Amino acid sequence: MGPARHRAALRLRGGGSPQLLGLLAGKFSIFQLFFVALLLGFASLLWLQLSCSGEAAGGGAGAGVGAPRQPCLPQPQPPAPPADDPAWGPHRLALLVPFRERFEELLAFVPYMHRFLSKKRIRHRIFVLNQVDHFRFNRASLINVGFLESGNDTDYIAMHDVDLLPLNEQLDYSFPEAGPFHVASPELHPLYHYKTYVGGILLLTKQHYEMCNGMSNRFWGWGREDDEFYRRIKGAGLQVRRPSGITTGYETFQHLHDPAWRKRDQKRIAAQKQEQFKVDRDGGLNNVRYRIESRTDLSVAGAPCTVLNILLDCDTSETPWCTFG
Repeated sequence: MGPARHRAALRLRGGGSPQLLGLLAGKFSIFQLFFVALLLGFASLLWLQLSCSGEAAGGGAGAGVGAPRQPCLPQPQPPAPPADDPAWGPHRLALLVPFRERFEELLAFVPYMHRFLSKKRIRHRIFVLNQVDHFRFNRASLINVGFLESGNDTDYIAMHDVDLLPLNEQLDYSFPEAGPFHVASPELHPLYHYKTYVGGILLLTKQHYEMCNGMSNRFWGWGREDDEFYRRIKGAGLQVRRPSGITTGYETFQHLHDPAWRKRDQKRIAAQKQEQFKVDRDGGLNNVRYRIESRTDLSVAGAPCTVLNILLDCDTSETPWCTFG
């Protein structure tokens, strides 16, 4: 290859960058170029921070879909509360999180909720109830299993969706001695506003949950188990309480679920269409069928949680709609 052709090849491979650098060096001093590089680096870091916090797109606290508003870099988790510190109170919450294949939401949920509850001085354990069988998703049965497996060191539960994050620190997660406490009330939940709604986030003492015989195991697929549980609560003579004095309205929570990306299993076969509106007077804690495949204590960005891999069982003669077929 001759010298002229060699120089042309270098220009093609280099994309003309030597000429560009020479042009810039001729117009600006080294100090000016260094200052511009620092300014661009700062702007890039600022954009990265805003992108991770969910504020770059202008979503703010009311954005329905996106990551929780927290920095990209792992945040230090608060230390475990001292056993004898009266400021934390005598009660301990079992945070029960029904789960299947929503790992991006779980990675945001566990560290966020651990910080949120620790800041409010709520003793807690987070249980990820991971359904690993081949039946349709059964949120109610998973909560029943979580209740039974949560141990004697917790005395109340939170039935908590993995895609719902509380943004208002005034929300109460303390021991609900007076009765079931619906944190994600219809006046605050970003999606569901009917007056008998008790889904999303519901706190109950373990005694009150046993009075209801837990939740019905007949609800395979998405939805309706909360409506049936509301009737159980009323049948047990309990009164649902809800937050008061919260002024953030539908911006009180951040809903992480993206329906375009993750479709809900709303299929209803013939028998299920009638069954979904009935009260299950026989089933619940007393007849949930399951096996724990594994129990793993792990840390997500420094936040502790326990993952239960759960194999639910289904009597197809009773609920043939538990299968995908």
